[in-house]
Amino acid sequence: MPAIFVHGVPDTHHVWDALRPHLSRDDVSAVDLPGFGSPVPDGWNATKEEYANWLIAAVEKAGAPVDIVGHDWGALLTARLVSLRPDLVRSWTIGGGAIDEEYVWHDMARSWQTPGLGEQVMQGMTSAALEAGMTAAGVPAEHAGVTASNVDDTMKDCILKLYRSATEVGKEWQPGTENIDRPGLLIWGGRDPYMQVGFARKMAERTGARLLVFEDSSHWWPLEKPAEAASALEELWAGV
Repeated sequence: MPAIFVHGVPDTHHVWDALRPHLSRDDVSAVDLPGFGSPVPDGWNATKEEYANWLIAAVEKAGAPVDIVGHDWGALLTARLVSLRPDLVRSWTIGGGAIDEEYVWHDMARSWQTPGLGEQVMQGMTSAALEAGMTAAGVPAEHAGVTASNVDDTMKDCILKLYRSATEVGKEWQPGTENIDRPGLLIWGGRDPYMQVGFARKMAERTGARLLVFEDSSHWWPLEKPAEAASALEELWAGV
């Protein structure tokens, strides 16, 4: 059974570049969500439901239950997939994004969700500004430039549409998480400024998953703690 890694926003598959060399298995793939370093299908509206359905179809193609790992929006989509199609999953791991009806979107997300303001913010997201902002948020300097260089107009448009479709994602998707029964792991940065670790604790309790917190890490644990995260993943996989 393969392992599939799913990035978040505003990332691409490169968010896993530091972690993957620490894995001993050779059946690992990292997808690019539509519009995030890859083309968008005809008629694509970039809603959360479209992304969830796209991920389900991508995992179906693997042909066997997978070990799936998601970060940030990739975490939300992974959890949604497990809640809807547990038959596709052997184990699941998420970090930096938990589904919780009490979560209030962070300031940047709320600006993206606001028509007019979101477009203005995106205009100001130049590569230089984005690189500086991501470095300040905890992305290691050697990776921040890679991330910033992949943010183009297509990605910006998809981000706005995705976030505007997800103002009530916690209320809409949390009920499904009550049914998750596959072996799971939540990996979190104790200093995550976008989704606090308390939401991870609540989701771990609801799903029976293990919670691993890197107290000195921010949001981008795949880049900040790649070796440690890889070790935790392999421990999970060895036990299922």
